[in-house]
Amino acid sequence: MELDAKAWKILAAVQRDGRISLKALAAEVGLSLPAVSERLKRLEEAHVVTGYRAAVDVAALGYGVLAMIAMTTPQADKARLLARLEMLPEVTECLHVTGQDSYLLRVVARDIAHLEQLVGSINHYGETRTSIVMSAPIPLRPVAPPKGPLAS
Repeated sequence: MELDAKAWKILAAVQRDGRISLKALAAEVGLSLPAVSERLKRLEEAHVVTGYRAAVDVAALGYGVLAMIAMTTPQADKARLLARLEMLPEVTECLHVTGQDSYLLRVVARDIAHLEQLVGSINHYGETRTSIVMSAPIPLRPVAPPKGPLAS
């Protein structure tokens, strides 16, 4: 789907606030209510907009540790590992990656002991390398249109 400037404005607004009303969205992007409603519907049908989510503060929920776990897993164990990860609410994201690792996991834990238990429950599926996130200098942000060639 080819996106014009108005579509990118709609995307920016709904990524910033998934609960924005259609009336407010229309005013923000400079379209009529029916036009913005139709454009948003087309973005959803094209699977450009795949859902609306709430951003939550995991520390406020009692998860004091955020970590990334890289895993190298033999092919034969991948399906079993993924089935196990699906059952762990602490695993908030699992990415299948290229390179040395098979998967990259984003996990939350109450504390270091909880993280150690979590890693122990999956490390028999393969080698794990855990990095504890100290801060997020660039937090997860909305996707924006590319700006042409990258400057070096």
